[in-house]
Order: sequence, then C-alpha cells, then structure tokens
Amino acid sequence: MIHELRIYHCLPGRLPALLKRFETATLAIWDRIGIRQKGFWTVAIGESSAAVYYLLEWESLAELETKRAIFNADPEWIEKRAASEKDGPILSHVQNIILNPTAFSAMK
Repeated sequence: MIHELRIYHCLPGRLPALLKRFETATLAIWDRIGIRQKGFWTVAIGESSAAVYYLLEWESLAELETKRAIFNADPEWIEKRAASEKDGPILSHVQNIILNPTAFSAMK
C-alpha cells in the first residue's frame, strides 16, 4: 500500500470554493471510480490557512496512474470543475508527495 499526500494551495478567498467542490462533486466521482481517501485537513495553526491537505490510498503506482487518468478524463469531473471555477481559478499550486510506510508505521 502506498499513500499520496496532496496539498492544494488556494488563491486568496477561494478556500470555501475548493471545500465545496470536494464535498459536493469530487468525492462522489472518486467513489464511483474507486479512489480511496483516508482524510482531509485544513490548517488550524501553521504557515498557510488557505491550504487543504488530503491523503489517498493506492495499491500501487500503477493503480494511481490508471485511476488518476480516468478521473481527469471523466466528463462529470470536467463539467463540475469548470462550474466551480466560473468565478475564477481556485488553486495557486498543488504539491504531490508519494509516501511509503516505515516498518513501524501504524498505517500500512
């Protein structure tokens, strides 16, 4: 099992639009495709309060690549993303980190 940590850095004032998009559109599409999320976080204390951190779980890099391609090409996702950005872009940039568990990790 591998985990993917994604950090979405929002443009000023756009965090609510990103959270709404996840809650009302993205998660249902992920469920349909079989993308497994382990959790979402916003920053209470730290460098940026305009970021969303989330963790995805994958069997392999091959699964990640296959399902990410399916998601990115999904007509519903393309439509919902465009609608969520009708007032302008939401993200300034995205960080993507692939994590491997240590031998002593509680999450494998």
